[in-house]
Amino acid sequence: MDPVGIAAAPDAGPGPAWQSKCPWGAPNTTSISCSLADVMSEQLAKELQLEEENAAFPEVVAVAEGPFITGENIDTSSDLMLAQMLQMEFDREYDAQLRREEKKINGDSKVSISFENYRKVHPYDSDSSEDEVDWQDTRHDPYRADKPTTTPRKGFIGKGKDITTKHDEVVCGRKNTARMENFAPEFQVGDGIGMDLKLSNQVFNALKQHAYSEERRSARLHEKKEHSTAEKAVDPKTRLLLYKMVNAGMLETITGCISTGKESVVFHAYGGKSATEDKVIPPECAIKVFKTTLNEFKNRDKYIKDDYRFKDRFSKLNPRKIIRMWAEKEMHNLTRMQNAGIPCPQVVILKKHVLVMSFIGQDQVPAPKLKDVTLSSEDMKKAYYQILNMMQQLYKECNLVHADLSEYNMLWHDGKVWLIDVSQSVEPTHPHGLEFLFRDCKNVSQFFQKGGVSEALNERELFNAVSGLNITADNEVDFQAEIEALEKMNEDHVQNHGKKLSVFSSEGDPPIYDE
Repeated sequence: MDPVGIAAAPDAGPGPAWQSKCPWGAPNTTSISCSLADVMSEQLAKELQLEEENAAFPEVVAVAEGPFITGENIDTSSDLMLAQMLQMEFDREYDAQLRREEKKINGDSKVSISFENYRKVHPYDSDSSEDEVDWQDTRHDPYRADKPTTTPRKGFIGKGKDITTKHDEVVCGRKNTARMENFAPEFQVGDGIGMDLKLSNQVFNALKQHAYSEERRSARLHEKKEHSTAEKAVDPKTRLLLYKMVNAGMLETITGCISTGKESVVFHAYGGKSATEDKVIPPECAIKVFKTTLNEFKNRDKYIKDDYRFKDRFSKLNPRKIIRMWAEKEMHNLTRMQNAGIPCPQVVILKKHVLVMSFIGQDQVPAPKLKDVTLSSEDMKKAYYQILNMMQQLYKECNLVHADLSEYNMLWHDGKVWLIDVSQSVEPTHPHGLEFLFRDCKNVSQFFQKGGVSEALNERELFNAVSGLNITADNEVDFQAEIEALEKMNEDHVQNHGKKLSVFSSEGDPPIYDE
């Protein structure tokens, strides 16, 4: 039989069995009849898809049959819920990848690494939160007994050799360790969990005292940082005062710092317009901000405590308000000097510890101090006689002693000397007024004698010329002894009669020295 004929006639009748198994023959396929509705059914498509996935990935069957994939038990109408579910599934795959990497790197090594810190844990992940335990709920505090123990009224527990009193070393040690929790949070006491620490009374008292000292020191540092005026800077309260002056139009602008000292910081500013017509604000002003730290004023209270103008108010104020009184003192002294015609800064306004004055200088450049300027012999001689005249005016007309007069507190501007820094100036009736005057005369005399002024008097002659007294002594020690005796007489007179009158007045006014 021709095989070609057999292949060409597939529709032939039934033949032998070997014809159906011929490799060149067409297979007999059995077709399943179905309707169009079954073909378009979504349920049938899902079943077919699940069968294919189960055949290809048999290990994912447990996850695929869960509620996350089918969505039968979870409301997927919320976009937030869908996002959380997708993120959770992504994180689970990421954690599985980390485990595989960890197993691959570790292998059979005795030293292993862990990627637990990089795992994604969600608060809504029920699988990860089942085994979580609150550490604070299971924490055992060794400082406290499991059951509260009470000490009876008799003061001891037990009998015979087993007696334990409230002064027992072990009991007191544990109580002292527990009391350390009452220390300030800033005081680090460490962590003694599981150690059963026992502190003796001596050690506990030392730690307690040290904790209190540290707490007070921290409070002082915080107070100093918040309420103090630092170098070339101001605290928030002082800054607010300056802002108010600028907003009120009294000052146009504040340019910057021009001088710093132990007691104050001086800023330069351009003057604005005054609220009243009778008061004129100069074009350039100097703002003197007294430092609100008390370190520099501890040794300078004698200048204001024994001043009769402020003696009654000194004891009623706290130390911080003394600084405001110090600024007020300089304002009153400058006003006296201005009324007497002594060259000095003009007072504009005083706000607490901020004093606004006229600026001695030009175009933001302050006038140089007498110690920094180089003068000719004629100008030096002129300056000496001018200072001598100002010291006599200050003593007789203003009834003041500068108390800190030197080449550091004298400026040279427009061919003449200007006096500044008179916050410490006192009246001659001050218990140490004559001592301050003698010190000023000594500073002035030494400066001009070194400057080559041959007409300069020595400190004792200058003192008698300024004060009008006639103290005759061969040396400086006897001269100062007579000054202290006069101050003692004046102090006794004031205490007995209650009057601020000097008993060492001369017969006439002191001679006025002129060039």
